[in-house]
Amino acid sequence: MFSYFCHLGRHPGVEFPFPAIRLTNIELSMARKNMETAQKEQEDKEDEGTQRTNGIILMNSSREIEGKYMDYLSVLINRTIIPVGALVQDSSVVPDHDDDDEIMAWLDEKYELSSVFVSFGSEYFLKKDEIEEIAYGLELSKVNFIWIIRFPKGEEMKLAEVLPKGYLDRIGNRGKVVIKWAPQGKILMHSSIGAFVSHCGWNSLMESIEFGVPIVAMPMHLDQPMNAKLVVEIGVGVEVRRYEEGKIEREEICKVIKDVVFGESGQVLRKRVGEMREIIRFRSREEIEEVVEKLVEVCGKSFDAKSYNHGRNEEESI
Repeated sequence: MFSYFCHLGRHPGVEFPFPAIRLTNIELSMARKNMETAQKEQEDKEDEGTQRTNGIILMNSSREIEGKYMDYLSVLINRTIIPVGALVQDSSVVPDHDDDDEIMAWLDEKYELSSVFVSFGSEYFLKKDEIEEIAYGLELSKVNFIWIIRFPKGEEMKLAEVLPKGYLDRIGNRGKVVIKWAPQGKILMHSSIGAFVSHCGWNSLMESIEFGVPIVAMPMHLDQPMNAKLVVEIGVGVEVRRYEEGKIEREEICKVIKDVVFGESGQVLRKRVGEMREIIRFRSREEIEEVVEKLVEVCGKSFDAKSYNHGRNEEESI
């Protein structure tokens, strides 16, 4: 995302050199929604912070995911980009909530890889027409699903007010719709989850790969359209095609979900995301060593990064 927008700013009218991440006008419009405020805040931070970077910027990513984009960004901004590896929170240390048992019990009833997890993060709130199309898409797919719906604070609504009439009765126990926080990591780790219908926020993307779950990409704004293209490029997901004026439609949602959960494409995606997970895990260990070495170099201290990591791993195993 940084390399894409830096390119647009520095080379207006010149196509982004990586065709996989080129956006349509609709997708670019989506990406720019709410971007001005975020960009102004980021620029303020950069004005203060770039003087103290020593020419180095650490990224919460891995070269296995977006190495060529890091290299291009380095050229654009004349800084060395160093990935810190894939940082995903350990779900086993996340405090349990009262509703976790109910959610996990529902998942336990489902067959392996038979269900999808649907969530659009905590920063984007679906419009009523988007909720309707997703609801019908899930219903038509005949796939088990757990769907997290969130509303802006002070604008909370009941499910009956936003879902199609009679929806919950029709789907019965095949679907579970939740209006509250849910343990995303624990859900993605569950054996019944065969796909993640996601907005492609960066943390969600990284979690999905870490837990070996293919992504059904439905980006909404900010960096998500670029992330969705990246998901397709590295072979760990499929993007739901948008139609006129950028609208999502139930038939397309249904088709993509069925293909990923039941079709041959899903088998290919699961194999690829499993391979990607192992590659990234291995590479992340190397990347964190490089980070330690570089920080030691900046601090001017003599330090053996490999010995540090070896000792740290021994402590973790204990």
